[in-house]
Amino acid sequence: MNSVSAAKVYNMANGCSTIFPILGAVVADSFLGCFSVIWISSFISLLGVLLLTFTAVIDTLRPPKCFDGSNECRNASTFHLTILYAALALAYLGNGGTRFTIGSMGANQFHKPNHQAIFFNWYTFALYTSNVIGSTVLLYIEDNVSWVLGFAICVAFNILGLAIFLSGRCFYRHIEAQQESPFMSLARVAVAAIRKHREPLSLGGEDYYHGMTKQDSATSAHDLTNPSKFFRFLNRAALITEGDKKPERVAAEPWRLCTVQQVEDLKILIKLFPIWTTGLLLCTPLVIQTSLAILQALKMDRHLGSNFKIPAGSVIVFTMISTCITITFMDRVLSPLLTKRIRTSLTPLQRVGIGHVLTVVSMVLSALVESKRIKLDKSHHQNSVVVPMSVFWLAPQLAISGIGLAFHSPGYVGFYYQEFPGSLKSTSTAVVAVFMGVAFYLGNGVMDLVQKVTGWLPENINNGRLDNVFWVISVLGALNFVYYVVCASLYEYKNVDKEVNDSIDK
Repeated sequence: MNSVSAAKVYNMANGCSTIFPILGAVVADSFLGCFSVIWISSFISLLGVLLLTFTAVIDTLRPPKCFDGSNECRNASTFHLTILYAALALAYLGNGGTRFTIGSMGANQFHKPNHQAIFFNWYTFALYTSNVIGSTVLLYIEDNVSWVLGFAICVAFNILGLAIFLSGRCFYRHIEAQQESPFMSLARVAVAAIRKHREPLSLGGEDYYHGMTKQDSATSAHDLTNPSKFFRFLNRAALITEGDKKPERVAAEPWRLCTVQQVEDLKILIKLFPIWTTGLLLCTPLVIQTSLAILQALKMDRHLGSNFKIPAGSVIVFTMISTCITITFMDRVLSPLLTKRIRTSLTPLQRVGIGHVLTVVSMVLSALVESKRIKLDKSHHQNSVVVPMSVFWLAPQLAISGIGLAFHSPGYVGFYYQEFPGSLKSTSTAVVAVFMGVAFYLGNGVMDLVQKVTGWLPENINNGRLDNVFWVISVLGALNFVYYVVCASLYEYKNVDKEVNDSIDK
């Protein structure tokens, strides 16, 4: 493929990697449960990687070998592309069904939120460690040794991972699958509230449906709680009207009468939405920073010693390694120290807030380093070749970005898992993938807009002003942090540690 076609395939694959986790989470929450989704998805992933291996082993599954500048190169046929796309689709479908569902199932093994937080630390550590290995060791093997060997290693680890996972089946704490889709319940709340929009609200808890066939047979009116006042319009979905009553019992027509718990579940998702948008606006600058860092690396001295040259795409390893180191430090040193000294630990929202601050600092540092790179280029009057400046100048900003990730990534995942309704635990971790995916496309859109409106991003970045781009996203990141502080300060935890978390945040 030419570069443009390959880039489109890459973008398509990245889009799939952010959509499929939601599909896996929906299936897990609504039908099969986490365990079944994970092992089935792992097997699908294995099939995809196995098919990729076949494309490297069997000559007829790919176009003839082509050398740059040759006039005898033949494009891939429809058959070749079908095999490639099928392999990628299977691999990403399987990856999507396992990556975040594993996070939910792992947290299900623990009862205490602080134990779940520790698990999410090491879950994130495992994700980034695997990315480091894939971006360095496997990439080196595929580029310099053999594509067949690189893919074969992936197949072996897919088999090993699936075998290890299945071997622990007897020891896992399994959560029973829902009798009906929780997403259908949420839709019913909205429909029921609209159908009863003219009904006056009641102040008595006995006037709302709590899921009992006889509202007053075993439970007194004092024990029945009213729906919360937040988004009171939705309370009508649980309001018992004359049309809902039959002799001796309340008839719960699903699309007309919902339980108070179902109404409160929808309200929880509405309350979480503003904080979710802060994650979207946080990841967008990170996407832009990663893309521009690779462009910067291409115009910088990437030699490590006299014989080895660092691939430009490998600079993101600085971010991944710092994330892994920081997570280890927090779990082994910082958290125990806080618990010992002040008898508490960082709440999920506090961790996310620290991550926001570090991300802004990283963007500011990126702008300063780029300003230095541009000045150095102008002083040498080069404009088109490599600037005599080591690529390791990019390491501090990317490392700080990685430290920020170590705070806000497990923080967001743990926060959503803790606060989402109990029927949507698998979806709670997958929503992080959604704002990562949307940020990927939004970041590309911002870069396209900057290219069209300004002259800051030309083909030769030495003739542009990348530092201005970094300053702009630094300002946007700072504004997003203010927005986050407002959202976090107004949010009240709903879980068992609500009082403790609220007091610590204040």
